[in-house]
This record gives sequence, structure tokens and C-alpha cells, in this order.
Amino acid sequence: MIGKPTFISRREILAGGAALAAPSFPMPAIAQSIAELNIGSANSASDVSIFLADKKGWFKEERIAIKVSPFNSAANMVAPMGAGQLDVGGGSVSAGLYNAVSRGIKLRIVADKASSQPGYGVNKCLIAKRHIESGRFKELKDLKGMKIAMNGPGNSNWGSLWGALKIAGLKYSDIETVDMSYPDHVLAFQNNSIDASFTTEPSGTLAIIKGFAVEATSDDKTRPHHAIAQILFSEKMSANRDLGVRFMRAYLRAVRYYYGALKDGKLAGDNAEEIIQVLTEYTPIKDPQVYRTIVPNGIDPDGKVDIPTLKEDYEVYKSQGWIEGNATVEDVVDMSFVEAALKDLGPYKRG
Repeated sequence: MIGKPTFISRREILAGGAALAAPSFPMPAIAQSIAELNIGSANSASDVSIFLADKKGWFKEERIAIKVSPFNSAANMVAPMGAGQLDVGGGSVSAGLYNAVSRGIKLRIVADKASSQPGYGVNKCLIAKRHIESGRFKELKDLKGMKIAMNGPGNSNWGSLWGALKIAGLKYSDIETVDMSYPDHVLAFQNNSIDASFTTEPSGTLAIIKGFAVEATSDDKTRPHHAIAQILFSEKMSANRDLGVRFMRAYLRAVRYYYGALKDGKLAGDNAEEIIQVLTEYTPIKDPQVYRTIVPNGIDPDGKVDIPTLKEDYEVYKSQGWIEGNATVEDVVDMSFVEAALKDLGPYKRG
């Protein structure tokens, strides 16, 4: 659901453009040709760092031109990435990724894209307001017997549900789940057809604002640092070491700029208005007040993926029978591109 996919032309790049204030890095001769990358987006505001690296010219500085294509989910990117039609993908890692790797499709998780940093629980556990008013729900153990809206099997949202059930002392067998898109969660609350949901932004805040639901908890409380969505490299991209590191340098510069917009659980930091402008330009949500209201996704400013929570999610998928092969988290994670980029950028210096 990308509002404005962009492509930087060869002529535009060769023209040079205005000089960037950010530091440049020496590039070997092999990097002087323009690399044209096809990037898949999973319809998420957490793709903002990709948009920002494009908008700020950091991809351009690394001699990279991008074309962004929309997908309903990261699961739908697996086939085109395996076929070489996509170089980079961004989205929630699903059981399907591990199954694809087991079949010999060499996709790799290379960086954080969205994670539940403290104060930034973008995945919310919502309860129908009628259950709060009636006293049916008082604490997480009251999820027992409820119909809970999800958005499909085998993705990180199930990890969010698992975290809440674990705290409540409940099992999956204690609840009923129903799959639907996140915007449909809002309608389902309005129609009284669900009791609870695990909903991401902006749909989560919208359900609350409209008075249909109340937040019971959020991912940063039940699954601190939960790895929600990641940057994926295709086999072709992983094999081109120089290009992968150049991409990662530009991406991490954008990640850090986005990180500077986060304050008190909102987009309210120094760079916030610029980030909001990029989001309204590149995504279908054109009302900037939406982005000022919602809880934005957290992210690791050094791009590091939280491996322990990835492993927990993997075990959830496996327990439900969604993992078909033998691929493990270690088989699909490759932090070497982040590590190489950090040698140039240095570690993020927190204020």
C-alpha cells in the first residue's frame, strides 16, 4: 500500500544533485556503477526508513536507485525474492520464510525494521469496550473463552498473542482466533463480532479513538524488544557483498534519523515533523495528525535484530505445525552487513 513508489533515474544520479551534509564514504571502483534495486514493501509505516533513505538522498550517495513495489505481507515476497524479481524485502518474518529456506531459497534476515522498544508497543492487545464496561474483562487471564482477531497464521502477531497468554497463564486452546486484516479489526469491534484483538497501528489507535475498544496491554510490556519486522535480502543481494553494505549504510543512516523523531512514545522528537511529512507523502494515510496520534514502531538504531524473540516466535510457529522443514533462526539471520556498515558509521551514540 505504497502511496508513492519512487525510482531515481540514471540521469538524476549522474547529475550529482546538491551536496549532502552527512559524511560520505570512499567507494571502490566496482561500486561506481549504479545499482538498481527492486524493494518489496509490506504496506507498513515501518518502511519509513527505506522511504527516508530515498528522500534524503542517502541511497543516491551510495550509487543506488530504488523501485518500491507493494505487497500484502512479507510472506507474499518470498516467491519473487526467490525468483530474483525482488532484491530486498521488508516485513514480518513468517513461518513461510523458514519453510522457503528449507526448500533451498536462500533468503536472509539482515536488519531490524520494527521492534517493540520500551514505550513503543506498536502491537496492541485490545478488548471490546463493552467487556470493560460490563466487568467481563479486568486482567489478561480474562482472555479465556474470548474470540480474538488476528491477521493470519504464522507471523509475529502470534508471538504477541503468545506473550500475553504466557503472562495470563493461558494456552492457545483457551481462546478462539479469527483471521482478518487489521482495518477489519476496527469494523469487527464496531459490529460486536469479536471480543479482543492483537492489532498494529494505525488500526489499534483508530479502534480506541472511535470508542470501540480499550488497550489492555502492548507488545513492549509483554514481549520487550520483540522482533516484529525485518529487512530481508535475496540470494542475489546477499552474494553482492559491496552492494549489500552500501545499502545497509544508507538504511542505517535513515534508521537513526527516524530514531531521532521518537519521544515519549510518539513521533514528537526533533525530526518528527519531517518524518511525518515523508510518511504522508509515501503512504496512503495523508492526515499528518494520524501519525502524531499513534504509537510509532520502535527500532534498534544500530539495526540489530533481537535474536531471542525471533527464536521464541519460531517455537510458536513450530508448536502450531506451521514449520515444515528444518531451517532454524541461525540459518536465516545474517548480521554481517549491519556489522560492516557499523564499522563505517560507528555505534549509535545515545543522548
